[in-house]
Amino acid sequence: MSTVNLIEYEDASPAVRAVYDDIRATRKTDNINNFWKALAHSPAQLERTWQQIKAVMAPGALDPLTKELLYIAVSVANGCEYCIHSHTAAARSKGMTDEQYAELLAVVGMAHQTNGLVTALQVEVDDMFKVR
Repeated sequence: MSTVNLIEYEDASPAVRAVYDDIRATRKTDNINNFWKALAHSPAQLERTWQQIKAVMAPGALDPLTKELLYIAVSVANGCEYCIHSHTAAARSKGMTDEQYAELLAVVGMAHQTNGLVTALQVEVDDMFKVR
């Protein structure tokens, strides 16, 4: 349950409506998800976060599906249920298959396991892995 009321379009200020309109146009959807509705309590933070995510998730050296897969992995590591669900849905809309999802989760699980072991053992980084 949210710790704030979600701000719907019809209840939003003009500044918030402008961001909602940009989200709809950019994503080619009529839906504004709950994350944005919660952030709308601070129009400046809403605008800043939307501009940052729009820039980071825009086409670039990494393809859109890879970016969503990375977002899922980090969301799992951070324990963000909302982000896991929303970015899994986004990855599926960008073509992620069930096999890719299973393999992604296997890699995430393996990374958690080996990260935990390395952290507990305080293994020093090999010189050959360091950038020079």
